[in-house]
Amino acid sequence: MYKVLMRKMLLSFVVLFISVLFNTNGFSQLFVEKNYPHEYFQWPVAGTVSIAANFGELRPNHYHMGLDARTERRVNLPVYAAASGYVAKVKIEPYGFGRCIYINHPNGLTTLYAHLNDFYPALEKYITDQQYILQKWNVFLDIPADLFPVNKGEFIAFSGNTGGSQGPHLHFEIRDTKTDNVLNPLLFGFAIPDLTPPDILRLAVYDRCLSTYEQTPKIIPLKKINGIYQPVAGELIVNTDKVSFAITAYDRYTGSTNQNGIYKAELFDNDVAVSGFEMDSISYDDTRYLNAHIDYKMRSKGGHYMQHLSNLPGHLKGIYKTNNENGVISLHGEDTHSIKIMVSDVAGNTSTIQLKIKAAENFTNPVVRPFLQMFHPGFINVFENDSVRFYLPEKSLYDSFRFRYVEIPGATVTVYQLHEPSVPLHNYFPLSIRGNFITADTSKIIMKRSYGSKADYVKSIWHEGWYTAWFREFGNFQLMVDRTPPIISNVSLTKFRISFTIVDNTETLKNFSAYLDGNWLRFTNDKGRTFIYSFDDRCSPGPHDLKIYVEDQVGNKSEKIFHFTR
Repeated sequence: MYKVLMRKMLLSFVVLFISVLFNTNGFSQLFVEKNYPHEYFQWPVAGTVSIAANFGELRPNHYHMGLDARTERRVNLPVYAAASGYVAKVKIEPYGFGRCIYINHPNGLTTLYAHLNDFYPALEKYITDQQYILQKWNVFLDIPADLFPVNKGEFIAFSGNTGGSQGPHLHFEIRDTKTDNVLNPLLFGFAIPDLTPPDILRLAVYDRCLSTYEQTPKIIPLKKINGIYQPVAGELIVNTDKVSFAITAYDRYTGSTNQNGIYKAELFDNDVAVSGFEMDSISYDDTRYLNAHIDYKMRSKGGHYMQHLSNLPGHLKGIYKTNNENGVISLHGEDTHSIKIMVSDVAGNTSTIQLKIKAAENFTNPVVRPFLQMFHPGFINVFENDSVRFYLPEKSLYDSFRFRYVEIPGATVTVYQLHEPSVPLHNYFPLSIRGNFITADTSKIIMKRSYGSKADYVKSIWHEGWYTAWFREFGNFQLMVDRTPPIISNVSLTKFRISFTIVDNTETLKNFSAYLDGNWLRFTNDKGRTFIYSFDDRCSPGPHDLKIYVEDQVGNKSEKIFHFTR
């Protein structure tokens, strides 16, 4: 009997030990260890293996979805296929990726190479021919699998600075071919030395009895003692019983001063893992959830990037794993909570914050403004009066807020202020404004959204006295008539090329075409600035007529004919 009792006690002790061990150190079990191949892909560009930006860095309205490989601050370095496969797609666009190649590989992954200059000759000719067939410069083409096979290390293009690039580099991605989810390329074993742990610059504490949009968090100064970050003021006493945390942190690589994005952050409450995020796999469909991952209000007003360690109520997909409270910590009575935050990079270098926190003995509830309409995530939110009406689709909001509306009368037009852009929206919403214009052509009415120095113009649709357009940000809205056609200017003819610019008062063109002696001619429009045609065999020596046609979003048109001799 005694032996049976001892076995039961020993078994109970083992179960308890495993439970404590799991709760203390088991958070890593939430983030499954990655097992990506480390020898499959080679570095995709000539020169030193070095990056200017990594996967998951924080950008306006999106995560950075790949590696920015350095190209020695110049263009036209050889770009190579990272592994054998075939060219599956090619994209050419004025912004975004610019000139871009997708290669599918037999292991179920796809690599992407962006901001390129010329492709290798056979592919360049094929794409040019397709552009002339489609009579479009900006294209996104699916390429038959048997047309352009490539071997690992084979030259595929020259590096460049096209599209949304702000300087010469190669943007490189690795995707799951089936799902199109983008994977963190640094998990594939590229030889980038990294012995440097992330830097933690600041810590913020939020009162989660309030919306994150209706407060200014408490910023906690940190000091580093024996390698551990700690609050300068010691134990934190807060005026609430529900808190969450956010951090500003960056990663650095050996020999580099670049402030890159962090890979992982984990939050522990009394040694129990409650929340964390990991930059491993992100879909382009979900990349806008960055606006829920950061303190968007703070950043929109010129403040720092603060990365939440908890999941906002409307953050439906993405990088987090949390407990049942979404990473919000409840402070009970006079109990002191020991908080640990671990920030890691892909190489396993880790920095840690440790602190103690408790609720004040007699904290006061925050003052709210009940007279304003409350908008909530997870619901369709509607606003309407005699002048304005709109609704936010169900998955538009990340957190609650009290909506503010102001009418600003003007001499000729009323401006309607719908809250402010410091509250981000995940989806587009339809806005309708009642208008009474003395015009028979309602197609010329556009809606203008402005805030600060930024302005957007969208063609509106008329129905029974209301004009409707779709937007993705709050701000100041008004109706206006657009009868101004685009202007073709700065025309330049050299022995190498023809170039010109097009200016429109609403900055949005619907159609552009150029015809040389009656035949469509391909003009490039990288970064949406200058239209350029470089002379080739489609323009023979001798006299020619060039006709340029352009139309804006409401149908205002301009045409010009130039006579020149090459």
